[in-house]
Amino acid sequence: MTHWFHRNPLKATAPVTFNYYGVAAGPAASKICSDLRSSRARLLELFTDLSCNPDMMKNASDSYFSLLQGFINSLDESTQESKLRYIQNFKWTDTLQGQVPSAQQDAVFELISMGFNVALWYTKYASRLAGKENITEDEAKEVHRSLKIAAGIFKHLKESHIPKLITPAEKGRDLEARLLEAYVVQCQAEAQEVTIARAIELKHAPGLIAALAYETANFYQKADHTLSSLEPAYSAKWRKYLHLKMCFYTAYAYCYHGQTLLASDKCGEAIRSLQEAEKFYAKAEALCKEYGETKGPGPTVKPSGHLFFRKLGNLVKNTLEKCQRENGFIYFQKIPTEAPQLELKANYGLVEPVPFEFPPTSAHWTPDTLAAFDLTKRPKDDSTKPKPEEVVKPVKEPDIKPQKDTGCYIS
Repeated sequence: MTHWFHRNPLKATAPVTFNYYGVAAGPAASKICSDLRSSRARLLELFTDLSCNPDMMKNASDSYFSLLQGFINSLDESTQESKLRYIQNFKWTDTLQGQVPSAQQDAVFELISMGFNVALWYTKYASRLAGKENITEDEAKEVHRSLKIAAGIFKHLKESHIPKLITPAEKGRDLEARLLEAYVVQCQAEAQEVTIARAIELKHAPGLIAALAYETANFYQKADHTLSSLEPAYSAKWRKYLHLKMCFYTAYAYCYHGQTLLASDKCGEAIRSLQEAEKFYAKAEALCKEYGETKGPGPTVKPSGHLFFRKLGNLVKNTLEKCQRENGFIYFQKIPTEAPQLELKANYGLVEPVPFEFPPTSAHWTPDTLAAFDLTKRPKDDSTKPKPEEVVKPVKEPDIKPQKDTGCYIS
């Protein structure tokens, strides 16, 4: 079993020292600033550390987010925000728009941006694991769960934290609702790919597999539609991926629906369903080529050479030939001119995001610690304001190429 997923680059960020000379007085305040600096640096390191696993990521992200909460929420759990929310400027790039950063002097912006990168890490971890040779059942479950966790984080950011930003996200930026929704739906679709793989491996009924594939194709179509109003210059490659996966899983749906029809002695309709599968597979094949030639964020690969793609082509071809043989010997049924309508609903296996919440404020934040930050002593020439000449360096991500799959396919 091996999968191939498109991935956009990680967000990059400018360094943050959390040095507030004159403002942070006393050892407790200094310790908080030091811990923020080190936990942020540690989390950024883990994003590109191939030895990092979900437990390590959760521990590191919880450590940083619990400390950052003291810059956002009041300690008495009232609706009032922390007095420190606007003390620090944060600068982040976007996954699609290259190295042109956005900057906001707002700890909520930092919480969302770092949370976004954590979600991206889960998708990249899932992608690396899914591309391994001879992936085990436990690893497949880990891929499935990681994608659901990522979907939950993106969903939580979109619904609970984006509305709190003072400065709304610009069009086409990561924190815009359309992009977050596309990421949520893509994660759900990819997790369902793992479900389909499992269903095929366990030889579940073709009707269930067809329904799951149809629902998955609809997810990809929805994600693609969500991005339709973005500038093609930076969204074209991502949209090619979503479109080709939509065509691919529509072909899957027609292929397995054809098997269901054949089992019901509807051989003519089965042939027509398989012909439609062939058509969508050819569309996906053409889109694979276009994907490889399209410039933009994302990996440079040839998905049509990937095992998950080639296997479906053989399955469609062999199933169609079987249907045609049986129709010529047994059924002699007329082949309809119209393709069968796929009105399939999966009752099992549909993916929902794993609910996500940021950790509560760290116990290191006490009323005395907060009182040790004296904002009246901020220098007039505020060094926390963005520096135009400050360059945000791109994240150097490990180059992961899909490995050869030596045996059992799926998807």
